[in-house]
Amino acid sequence: MIAHYNAQDADAYVALMTDDAVEAGYRGAVLRDGKEGVRQGLKAMFAQFPENRAEIISGHELGPFAVLHEKVWRTADGEPFEVISVYSFEGDLCSRVEFIR
Repeated sequence: MIAHYNAQDADAYVALMTDDAVEAGYRGAVLRDGKEGVRQGLKAMFAQFPENRAEIISGHELGPFAVLHEKVWRTADGEPFEVISVYSFEGDLCSRVEFIR
């Protein structure tokens, strides 16, 4: 998923998600609802930040969950920020991503 994110390929990214997948703040508000909501949200963000990219600092997997510590740049010369992303899976598809920032 991160490779598709870094390629700014929202279609390939959401192809790895369930139809009812969401992206949300950790234990908080849903930021993007459903596969189409995620697709449109990513496309808007990629249009606003065409140099946006993420680097995985570390990652852990436990059952149907993956937890990634990421560093994200919005612009090539901008100051990066760090985020913890918690990915929940149903089989091979991601059903939820929660961000801690």
